[in-house]
Amino acid sequence: MDFSHLLDLFQAPLSLTWQNVVMMAVGGVLIYLAVVKDYEPVLLLPIGFGAILTNLPLTGITGEHGFLGIMYKAGIETELFPLLIFIGVGAMTDFGPLLENPKMAFLGAAGQFGIFGTLMLALSLGFNMNESASIGIIGAIDGPTAIYVSTKLAPHLLGPIAVAAYSYMSLVPIIQPPVMRLLTTDAERKVRMPYTQREVSKTTRVLFPIVVTIVVSLIAPVASPLIATLMFGNLMRESGVVERLSQSAQNEIANVATIFLGLTIGATMTGDGFIRFDTLLILAMGLLAFVLDTAGGVLFGKLLYVLSGKKFNPLIGAAGISAFPMSARIVQRVGQEYDFENFLLMHAMGANTAGQLGSVMAGGIVLALLTGAF
Repeated sequence: MDFSHLLDLFQAPLSLTWQNVVMMAVGGVLIYLAVVKDYEPVLLLPIGFGAILTNLPLTGITGEHGFLGIMYKAGIETELFPLLIFIGVGAMTDFGPLLENPKMAFLGAAGQFGIFGTLMLALSLGFNMNESASIGIIGAIDGPTAIYVSTKLAPHLLGPIAVAAYSYMSLVPIIQPPVMRLLTTDAERKVRMPYTQREVSKTTRVLFPIVVTIVVSLIAPVASPLIATLMFGNLMRESGVVERLSQSAQNEIANVATIFLGLTIGATMTGDGFIRFDTLLILAMGLLAFVLDTAGGVLFGKLLYVLSGKKFNPLIGAAGISAFPMSARIVQRVGQEYDFENFLLMHAMGANTAGQLGSVMAGGIVLALLTGAF
């Protein structure tokens, strides 16, 4: 009797390395966070499962003809998946609060401080410029932007950058409040800002995505795919004449792209490529970028507090990041901890939508600076 074929049954288990086992455990942790803790389950669940799949030896799943390998080439190398998601994000985003109060755009810019602060730190730690920019873009607190930029500049760091970006997005309610409390006084947190709704015409809402696309594309052409997909999704929303397309962008297209994106990102989390000291540094710097973003927004809010004669609540500055609408809700929650009748939500929504737009523009500027594509 030929027992040689029996040995083949044990070939895969014998090929399993300790790095593979560790990364499969990491994938399990991500799934746990998604299922039990409800931390960004839409992304962490497929990323976790993809991490388990890619560390199973001899499956060929991530090879040239494996389905994850094919999806990586089709959707990550071409930047297709994050751009499809941006269409959905644009269709979900109401820029009305920003158009009602355009000065909130300054908070959206201040909320990107962590990108450039972390970039400089990464450079000082020995990462090259492209790697540092990719790590810094975690500070956009915008998963698709981080993936798009890192795919172009440092694809070998895509796994830890994506995991950091989406993990910290899910931890907004934990990370932001301590920073907000540390940098503001009791009096500042209690500032009331009555909300007066201003009517934004449909013409303005329709022209906004078109004008933004043209202006940004002329200033930084390399940023055009990012801003154009976001604004196209918003144009479908605001036009009111393609409701089916808008709903498809928000649901079917975004959902399918998210599934594929998560699985393929997980497929980059191989044991030999992920278990490195650099990975821990990236995760730590990603957290720092988030803290710096929040601090930058709050400190700019404090400046507005002074310039307005103490009529602006600095807490709103924390919403100038891309975690929409979670960050705006955190501002409302923290504000009501000190004054239950203080309603900051709509002001914070303006800053939050500005942060959504600011993160995309910041990603485009980083790409333009490093590729010389102005």
